[in-house]
Amino acid sequence: MEGASAERVRVEPFHRVTPLLESWALSRVAGMPVFLKYENVQPAGSFKIRGIGHFCQQVWDEANTRAQELATRDGWVNVSPFDHPLIWEGHASLVRELRESLGTPPGAVVLSVGGGGLLAGVTAGLLEVGWPQVPIVAMETRGAHSFNAALQAGRLVTLPDITSVARSLGAKTVAARTLECAKECEILSEVVEDREAVSAVQRFLDDERMLVEPACGAALAAVYSGILGRLQAEGRLRLAHASIVVIVCGGNNISNQQLQELKTQLGCS
Repeated sequence: MEGASAERVRVEPFHRVTPLLESWALSRVAGMPVFLKYENVQPAGSFKIRGIGHFCQQVWDEANTRAQELATRDGWVNVSPFDHPLIWEGHASLVRELRESLGTPPGAVVLSVGGGGLLAGVTAGLLEVGWPQVPIVAMETRGAHSFNAALQAGRLVTLPDITSVARSLGAKTVAARTLECAKECEILSEVVEDREAVSAVQRFLDDERMLVEPACGAALAAVYSGILGRLQAEGRLRLAHASIVVIVCGGNNISNQQLQELKTQLGCS
């Protein structure tokens, strides 16, 4: 039984297949079908269980052995929240689910960027399922915009500090892999203000009855702040009548009281 149980743990993923639902409210704002990939309903409340869970399943035997040794010797397995090939491989499962749900490629995938793990995973997934033509709209908040800064400089940039209220996006330096992703897929990097991200959180709560973090609000601001429309008008995003997918990345670390405090702090209506 012991061996069978361990085998089950190695094979069965820790993440769940999350809903992909069309949002009438966001579709009306965007002027095109908007599908929401609800990663905030993962067991841990975030997409991160995909990558970290996959990482742990691939290092299961090693971790199990290490756990038995901890009483007598030092040595820990360092699981990065975003910077490891196994993390990206795990996040790629999200795109496989999109293919199964949609059948045809969306016009774009909108996501938030912190350390870059989700971006790297989605890029890997798009390449894996044969959708390299699908552009990624990579959203950040100013003060946590290390990916945008890196793209502008053509090299990794370390921000002096994280000044954005979107603390979940608070990686001073993105993974080096993110710059490689920009060479493999079309990535449109956009930066919004904290106020726009927090306003998007409130509007999403009103529209969909779901409370998410400002880090997720950065992605939602692509719709609510008109970023997608501007990119189309500039000729940088060609959507025509295609749908888009917004990854609702997570929302455990916020309460309604915190949201109201952030709105007051930032002067949001």
